[in-house]
Order: sequence, then C-alpha cells, then structure tokens
Amino acid sequence: MLRPWQFEIQLDKKSDKALYLQIADAIISAIQSGNLSAGNALPGSRKLAELLNVNRNTVVEALDVLIAEGWLVSIDRKGTFIAEVQTNISSAKPEKKANINKEELKPHLAFDDGLPDSRLAPMNDLARAYREIFNRKSRWQIMGYSNELGDIEFRKAIVQMLNFKRGLNISSDQICITRGSQMAMYLTSHCLFSKGDFVMVENPGYKPAWETFENAGATLLPVNVENDGLAIDEVENYLKKYKSIKAIYVTPHHQFPTTVTMSLKKRLKLVELSNQYGFTIIEDDYDNEFHFGQRPILPISSYGNVQNFVYIGTLSKIVAPALRIGYLATSITNIEKVAKHRKIIDVQGDNIMEEAVLNLINEGQIKRHLKKANLIYKSKRDFFEKLCKQYLEDKITYTKPEGGLAYWIVPKSEIDLQEVCENLLQKGIKIMSPEKFSFKTPVSGLRLGYASLTEKQMEEGIIALSKLL
Repeated sequence: MLRPWQFEIQLDKKSDKALYLQIADAIISAIQSGNLSAGNALPGSRKLAELLNVNRNTVVEALDVLIAEGWLVSIDRKGTFIAEVQTNISSAKPEKKANINKEELKPHLAFDDGLPDSRLAPMNDLARAYREIFNRKSRWQIMGYSNELGDIEFRKAIVQMLNFKRGLNISSDQICITRGSQMAMYLTSHCLFSKGDFVMVENPGYKPAWETFENAGATLLPVNVENDGLAIDEVENYLKKYKSIKAIYVTPHHQFPTTVTMSLKKRLKLVELSNQYGFTIIEDDYDNEFHFGQRPILPISSYGNVQNFVYIGTLSKIVAPALRIGYLATSITNIEKVAKHRKIIDVQGDNIMEEAVLNLINEGQIKRHLKKANLIYKSKRDFFEKLCKQYLEDKITYTKPEGGLAYWIVPKSEIDLQEVCENLLQKGIKIMSPEKFSFKTPVSGLRLGYASLTEKQMEEGIIALSKLL
C-alpha cells in the first residue's frame, strides 16, 4: 500500500520558475527536511496531478528531473520511491593530514568547466533506438566499413540543422562526423598546419586545442580577450609581423573561459582580415544549443563573405559527455584532406550510434530534451546568480551569461587563486585553476560550471569560496 501524501506543495503560477521545477524543488526540500524518507512511495503521476491541480505532463516532467538528479528511483510495475541519499553535510572540520597527495584527494563536489548534467541525458530513448537498429532485418548492412566522413543520412541531418538554424550554407560533402570535437580539432590541425606555421589563439582560452595545434607543428600566438571578444588590434599586429599565420582559433559565441560574446564589429573585421591575409578562421561553437536569450548569435562561419573557415561543433553536450559525436564543416578541398587523414587514424565513425542519434533527431526526442534541459539550466543559472549576490557581491565582479553552462568570476582584490583552489580541494571542493586556460601568466579569474550541480551543492561551494576570497 502506498504511503499517504503527507505534505502540501504551494505553487506560484505567477512565478518565473516553471511549475514542474517548483514541484521538483518542493519534493527535494521535503527529502532534505526529513518529511520524506528513503523508500517512501510517491503517489502516481495522475493522482499527484489531481492533488496539485496541474496537468499530468507537468508532474511527469518534475518526476523526470528528480529521477535524473538521483532524488527518486523508478521501479517497473511498482512505482516511484524516494532514493537513498545523504542529505546532511557534516559541519565538523576534517582532521589535518600531513603531506597530503593531491592525487589521493577525492572531491565530493566539483565545479567543472561547463559540462551538462549527464543525469538529464535521454539514455532510455538512446538505448531503445540502438536496440531497434539491431532488430532490423537489414542490420548486417551497417556492420561493415562505410564512408570515413560518416553516415550520409546523419550528415544530411546535421547539415540541415546547420543551414536552417545556424545560417550556414554547406552541403553534405562539406562535413565530417568525428568522435567528439577534439578529434575535429586534431584533423583540422594536421590538415592546415606544418612545422613553422603560426596560429593565433584566445588568451585565456581552451588549452586542449592549443596542445593539438602544437602537436601538428604550429606555434601559438596569444591574443587577449576583452569585454567584447578578441583584441582585434593585436590580431592585426601579428598579421603585419608574421608571414606564416595559417589560422586563428576562436570561441566567439560564449568565449571559453570568460563567456563573453564577440561583438558584430569584431566579427566582421575578423572576416575582413581573414580574406585579406588568407588565414583560416577555426570556429569552435562548443555550446551553441544552450542559450537563454531571444536566440543564439549566428556563427562567423555563416557570413556570406567568409572565404576560409572551419566550423566545429559537438553533440556530446546535447546528449551526454560520454557520447563522442562531433563534426567539422569546411570547404570541399579541406574535407578531402580531412577524409584522407581520418582513414589513417580511424577508418570510420560509430555508424550504429550515428543512426541511433539520427532516429532521436527524426523523432523529435533531441528537440524535446533540449527544450527541457534549457529550462532546467536557466533556473540553475539564475540560482547561481542569487548565490553570487548573497555571498560574493562585495568580493567579485561577473556578468550574468546569456548562454553556456558556466560563470566567469573575477576577484575584486589581488589574491592567489591557485592557493584558493588548493584550499578548496582540501575541503573536498574542486574548481579549475586559472593556469588551465592561461597562456603563460595565470589570469585572475575562475570559470565555474553550474549545470551538473544541485542547488545545495552550488550553495555549499559558493559559501566555501566566499570564505577564501
């Protein structure tokens, strides 16, 4: 027999927070306060919808969030139950250990660099689509080798998305499906660069890309990032000084790590310089889908007059980080070089997974997942801002990001951020050290990803950080 519902949920239909998130947060509070205990059964979604006087779909969305975040467990043919979770965080100070090895420290809380919450991933739908492919009579056809650029139908779907939603004007012959965006950068590097070439990069910026460029023989030229993107005057100075500049690597939509958006004026000037000097714009649009304003800014690669571009994107952040599917779009000449190099390191991609994801795209599952995820991430972003105002307002400067899954905060006073990171790690809280995205001298800023954390975890982390700044 199911346990009777023993507490009320007050919903504010005028609030900016979606009703299903209000329901989810109320249930979390009830678990944390002890009103609901591990093993307690919840009413069915229909009954709960009647009790709350809301649409059943609203309740289902709330339950999906709670299951994804680990607060509830769903057992087939039995119901939905409160999960076994540790809700009380001990305030006791841990005993000091002598000569602590950083490798032995296992943080219980981590502010990553802006990863999505893998618990929200539509894994059941993906597993179903994967199984359906194996149940087809024609499944033998996808078990052999195929095109090194990726499944043609999957490429067509990605091209359609890029052309209609991001303003590009490309064909399926101009795209290569890769095992994540890092492979896309690797292929791009080894097709564009030789020893002695130069590539301009943002500073601060994305170090894994820098390492890939250097591996291909290129020398890095750092360009500072301002409040509206790249310092274009520095770009011009480099172009006048060096004759072998082959490319510039940029993250113009939500710059990594500062989250700033490159202004239209600077975008147009960058295209003008690219056409004039013949260097390639490598555009990494790593989190285009996560935008909370009216609409995402169109990529530089969508501009009609851009002549030399490589556009890199990923599906890993849309579905789940462990799903390694990325892509690069460029000229047919470059794609032919990419295809030859791809065969050397990896004959083809994961055809079965590509078809499974294609099924989710065609069914509308990816679109629905993104819509729901963006609502959750927007709520988390707003809560993070609330915490900054409450605990850090007199200690940091920041700009509330219009998109992406991370904040960039800068201390108002000079402070050793490396030491701050080490002290937090002693408390079981991990944040990225500035040296992880700085060219030589560490910048004075921290990138704090919030999407994969619960509100309680965010608050614990911000309180601990506030005591060290």
